[in-house]
Amino acid sequence: MQATERAEQSAEQEPAQTADGGPHAEPAADKHTDASEPGATFDFMVVSNRMPVDRCSPDEPGCEDGWRRSPGGLVTALAPMMTKTDGAWVGWHGAPDEHLEPFSHGGIDLIPVQLSTRDVELYYEGFSNATLWPLYHDVIAPPEFHRAWWDTYRKVNKRFADAVVRYAAQGATVWVQDYQLQLVPKMLREARPDLTIGFFNHIPFPPPEIFAQLPWRRAIIDGLLGADLVGFQRSSDAGNFMRSARRFLGASVKQQQVHVKGADGETTHIARAQAFPISIDVKQISELAQRPEIIERAKQIRRDLGNPKTILLGVDRLDYTKGIRHRLKAYEELLEDGKVTVEDASLIQVASPSRERVEQYRLLREEVEGTVGHINGTFDTMQNTAVRYLHHSYPIEEMVALYLAADVMLVTALRDGMNLVAKEYVTARTNNDGALVLSEFAGAADQLKQALLMNPHDIDGLKDTIMRAVNMQPAEAARRMRAMRKQILTNDVDLWSADFLSALKEKVVRDDS
Repeated sequence: MQATERAEQSAEQEPAQTADGGPHAEPAADKHTDASEPGATFDFMVVSNRMPVDRCSPDEPGCEDGWRRSPGGLVTALAPMMTKTDGAWVGWHGAPDEHLEPFSHGGIDLIPVQLSTRDVELYYEGFSNATLWPLYHDVIAPPEFHRAWWDTYRKVNKRFADAVVRYAAQGATVWVQDYQLQLVPKMLREARPDLTIGFFNHIPFPPPEIFAQLPWRRAIIDGLLGADLVGFQRSSDAGNFMRSARRFLGASVKQQQVHVKGADGETTHIARAQAFPISIDVKQISELAQRPEIIERAKQIRRDLGNPKTILLGVDRLDYTKGIRHRLKAYEELLEDGKVTVEDASLIQVASPSRERVEQYRLLREEVEGTVGHINGTFDTMQNTAVRYLHHSYPIEEMVALYLAADVMLVTALRDGMNLVAKEYVTARTNNDGALVLSEFAGAADQLKQALLMNPHDIDGLKDTIMRAVNMQPAEAARRMRAMRKQILTNDVDLWSADFLSALKEKVVRDDS
């Protein structure tokens, strides 16, 4: 969905930057390559598991030739650069067993990678989301290790790399995205040493003591070290990666530089590991939060809930890393203890569908919905609902209305690379009111230090923090929100992408000098 998937993705188009910014000088105005042309090549390429477009019906807003641009900051940040730097995006188009030729949409050239139904089952649902995802999130759920999954993961990564090798111009810059494609950097390094290669990991990277469980740990580290620059959400993630490189590959690590050694012990390549905390499309959220129809929709949401004194809000993918069970437990105990009533505080829980073919996610949905039913059956009144549970995806306009309606935002992640929902909520609070309860285990806690930080495993502490947010004086709330908004407004997704690509260019220039 728009809000919760932006973890994982319109600003004015700016010229491509040169020495002080992006990877290339702006090409001549008449230069544009069409991916469908024979022999087409591109100077800048982004590689991700999914292409930046979704299927749509012709009658849907924004639908063009059966496609519309996917929501999210990553697409928003990179689209202007791609249209100005003769760029192309490599990714899966979302339909198994379907072959598509390269095509263009919204000024972006798209190069589809074909996946079979079995590829999706083994590479995506299996190795990516039942092995790597739980492993990288501190084994909150036990990861599964299957050789068939790993074999397919390697084969699919090779398919993505082959697409880049075919379409990348000489000396092109390639930016690979996320944990599904960790082998691609080395594959590119071996096939095309002329390329400048960046990689960004959008989720946490675990400590070596946890990463050690992975039977293919050396291959993953080796794959990532094919990049010139490996980016992470937090400095601790970059540190975990460098310690794993030292422990499992014997690499030499000096000041964020990982020296990759050949069989003779000599350094063959240097990769840099560094934190680049991702952010959101601040302009879009700010503008939506000031639209009269969205402000009115926020008021309607409050009326629909019976006008409680306080609305608590949780917005998550339905994922075991998000701490939804902990949040519901804390709220239920506050009702049981008489600290709040349903007239005092109502909870809206948006839980967008996620990975429903994976068993752990099906079981989580059953548990969460059972808990919601128990709470509502116990505490609902004729006028008020304790928990308004919404198992849907919503457009960004509705999400901003929810942000405006909510007095307290609850982000109780047990482990999260960043959590852009927290940043979206703060950005939407243009009046500097509201309170953010934020898990210290979310990457956003590094930037939003004025939030009410807590440990979601400590249910009593979580309850106390919720009550502190509910009872916070307006002056304190405004001071905290103002400071958080300043941090986000000056560090948006455009700055994130510019910082990464600038660091990538500087690293390569330094190596060549």
